[in-house]
Amino acid sequence: MRTVVNSPTSWQTRVPHHARSAATIRRWLAEVVGSLYPHRLADLHAVATELICNAVRHATPLPDGDLSVSCRVADGEVEFSVTDGGGATLPRPRPLDTTAPDGRGLLIVSALASNWGVQDESHGRTVWARLTPGAQQAVHP
Repeated sequence: MRTVVNSPTSWQTRVPHHARSAATIRRWLAEVVGSLYPHRLADLHAVATELICNAVRHATPLPDGDLSVSCRVADGEVEFSVTDGGGATLPRPRPLDTTAPDGRGLLIVSALASNWGVQDESHGRTVWARLTPGAQQAVHP
Protein backbone atom coordinates (compact mmCIF):
# COMPACT_ATOMS: atom_id res chain seq x y z
CA MET A 1 0.00 0.00 0.00
CA ARG A 2 1.37 3.39 -0.99
CA THR A 3 0.01 6.48 0.72
CA VAL A 4 -0.08 9.75 -1.17
CA VAL A 5 0.05 12.78 1.11
CA ASN A 6 -1.85 15.59 -0.56
CA SER A 7 -1.30 17.97 2.35
CA PRO A 8 -0.52 17.66 6.08
CA THR A 9 -4.18 16.76 6.62
CA SER A 10 -5.15 14.91 3.42
CA TRP A 11 -4.16 11.37 2.43
CA GLN A 12 -5.01 8.91 -0.30
CA THR A 13 -4.16 5.25 -0.84
CA ARG A 14 -5.28 2.22 -2.85
CA VAL A 15 -6.12 -1.23 -1.57
CA PRO A 16 -7.26 -4.45 -3.22
CA HIS A 17 -10.99 -4.91 -3.84
CA HIS A 18 -11.21 -7.42 -1.00
CA ALA A 19 -12.82 -7.50 2.46
CA ARG A 20 -9.37 -7.97 4.08
CA SER A 21 -8.61 -4.41 2.98
CA ALA A 22 -10.86 -3.11 5.78
CA ALA A 23 -8.28 -4.19 8.39
CA THR A 24 -5.49 -2.62 6.33
CA ILE A 25 -7.39 0.66 6.21
CA ARG A 26 -8.12 0.64 9.96
CA ARG A 27 -4.37 0.38 10.62
CA TRP A 28 -3.71 3.09 8.02
CA LEU A 29 -6.26 5.44 9.60
CA ALA A 30 -4.74 4.95 13.05
CA GLU A 31 -1.37 5.88 11.56
CA VAL A 32 -2.38 8.91 9.48
CA VAL A 33 -5.16 10.48 11.56
CA GLY A 34 -4.97 8.80 14.96
CA SER A 35 -3.16 11.69 16.63
CA LEU A 36 -5.31 14.34 14.89
CA TYR A 37 -8.64 12.68 15.61
CA PRO A 38 -8.25 10.32 18.59
CA HIS A 39 -11.66 11.04 20.14
CA ARG A 40 -13.57 9.59 17.15
CA LEU A 41 -11.08 7.05 15.80
CA ALA A 42 -13.24 4.06 16.79
CA ASP A 43 -16.21 5.60 14.96
CA LEU A 44 -14.02 6.34 11.95
CA HIS A 45 -12.84 2.72 11.94
CA ALA A 46 -16.46 1.49 11.97
CA VAL A 47 -17.46 3.83 9.13
CA ALA A 48 -14.41 2.89 7.06
CA THR A 49 -15.06 -0.82 7.55
CA GLU A 50 -18.67 -0.47 6.43
CA LEU A 51 -17.85 1.59 3.34
CA ILE A 52 -15.05 -0.72 2.24
CA CYS A 53 -17.08 -3.88 2.81
CA ASN A 54 -20.04 -2.37 0.94
CA ALA A 55 -17.76 -1.50 -1.99
CA VAL A 56 -16.42 -5.05 -2.06
CA ARG A 57 -19.85 -6.66 -1.77
CA HIS A 58 -21.95 -4.40 -4.00
CA ALA A 59 -19.59 -2.73 -6.49
CA THR A 60 -16.94 -3.57 -9.03
CA PRO A 61 -13.30 -2.60 -8.51
CA LEU A 62 -11.62 0.25 -10.33
CA PRO A 63 -10.02 -0.82 -13.65
CA ASP A 64 -6.77 -1.78 -11.88
CA GLY A 65 -8.63 -4.09 -9.47
CA ASP A 66 -8.32 -1.75 -6.49
CA LEU A 67 -10.35 0.64 -4.38
CA SER A 68 -9.18 4.22 -3.89
CA VAL A 69 -9.45 5.43 -0.29
CA SER A 70 -8.98 8.95 0.98
CA CYS A 71 -9.14 10.77 4.27
CA ARG A 72 -9.10 14.48 5.00
CA VAL A 73 -9.15 16.35 8.31
CA ALA A 74 -10.27 19.98 8.41
CA ASP A 75 -11.82 22.21 11.06
CA GLY A 76 -12.16 19.33 13.53
CA GLU A 77 -14.04 17.22 11.00
CA VAL A 78 -12.78 14.11 9.20
CA GLU A 79 -14.02 13.00 5.80
CA PHE A 80 -13.41 9.43 4.68
CA SER A 81 -14.23 8.18 1.18
CA VAL A 82 -14.02 5.03 -0.90
CA THR A 83 -14.05 5.07 -4.69
CA ASP A 84 -14.91 1.89 -6.58
CA GLY A 85 -15.96 1.03 -10.12
CA GLY A 86 -19.66 1.46 -9.33
CA GLY A 87 -22.48 -0.98 -8.87
CA ALA A 88 -25.90 -1.78 -10.25
CA THR A 89 -27.73 0.28 -7.61
CA LEU A 90 -27.04 3.40 -5.57
CA PRO A 91 -26.03 2.83 -1.96
CA ARG A 92 -29.03 3.42 0.31
CA PRO A 93 -29.78 2.38 3.89
CA ARG A 94 -32.18 -0.55 4.11
CA PRO A 95 -35.13 -0.49 6.47
CA LEU A 96 -34.12 -2.01 9.79
CA ASP A 97 -34.89 -5.73 9.88
CA THR A 98 -33.78 -7.28 13.16
CA THR A 99 -34.04 -10.78 11.69
CA ALA A 100 -31.86 -10.13 8.61
CA PRO A 101 -28.27 -11.40 8.81
CA ASP A 102 -26.93 -8.27 7.07
CA GLY A 103 -28.02 -4.91 5.70
CA ARG A 104 -27.11 -2.63 8.60
CA GLY A 105 -23.96 -1.05 7.16
CA LEU A 106 -25.34 2.27 5.97
CA LEU A 107 -27.54 2.51 9.06
CA ILE A 108 -24.33 2.33 11.09
CA VAL A 109 -22.69 4.95 8.87
CA SER A 110 -25.78 7.18 9.22
CA ALA A 111 -25.68 6.85 13.01
CA LEU A 112 -21.98 7.66 13.34
CA ALA A 113 -21.46 10.27 10.62
CA SER A 114 -22.74 13.83 10.63
CA ASN A 115 -23.34 13.47 6.89
CA TRP A 116 -22.64 11.00 4.10
CA GLY A 117 -23.32 10.74 0.41
CA VAL A 118 -22.64 9.23 -2.98
CA GLN A 119 -21.01 10.86 -5.98
CA ASP A 120 -20.89 9.23 -9.40
CA GLU A 121 -17.87 10.26 -11.43
CA SER A 122 -16.47 9.34 -14.82
CA HIS A 123 -13.94 6.98 -13.24
CA GLY A 124 -16.23 5.36 -10.67
CA ARG A 125 -18.48 5.95 -7.68
CA THR A 126 -17.37 7.55 -4.43
CA VAL A 127 -19.16 7.04 -1.13
CA TRP A 128 -18.05 9.47 1.55
CA ALA A 129 -18.83 10.13 5.20
CA ARG A 130 -17.99 13.08 7.47
CA LEU A 131 -17.52 12.74 11.19
CA THR A 132 -17.52 15.72 13.51
CA PRO A 133 -16.25 15.87 17.08
CA GLY A 134 -19.70 16.51 18.54
CA ALA A 135 -22.84 14.45 18.75
CA GLN A 136 -23.87 12.52 15.67
CA GLN A 137 -26.73 13.98 13.64
CA ALA A 138 -27.15 11.66 10.70
CA VAL A 139 -28.21 13.12 7.38
CA HIS A 140 -28.21 10.92 4.34
CA PRO A 141 -29.35 11.21 0.75
